[in-house]
Amino acid sequence: MDPIHNGVPASHLPNVVWIKSSWSNPEGNCVEIATLPDGDIAVRNSRDPQGPALVYTPAEIKAFVNGAKTGDFDALIA
Repeated sequence: MDPIHNGVPASHLPNVVWIKSSWSNPEGNCVEIATLPDGDIAVRNSRDPQGPALVYTPAEIKAFVNGAKTGDFDALIA
């Protein structure tokens, strides 16, 4: 299999299970994540499920989630 890289169409990702946050609104506007076979994590926009997916390492996702939990990004939604 070819390496998976950022911007790959989400429809081209092999047998992944997308997970949506329980915080998603009724219209489904949310980001979704999936663990890839190599352990990396893909992120896509639920409004465009066939669109591009961004791929991150587990360490990158951990840093982002920890920042979100501690309020590092709160100014973005104020």
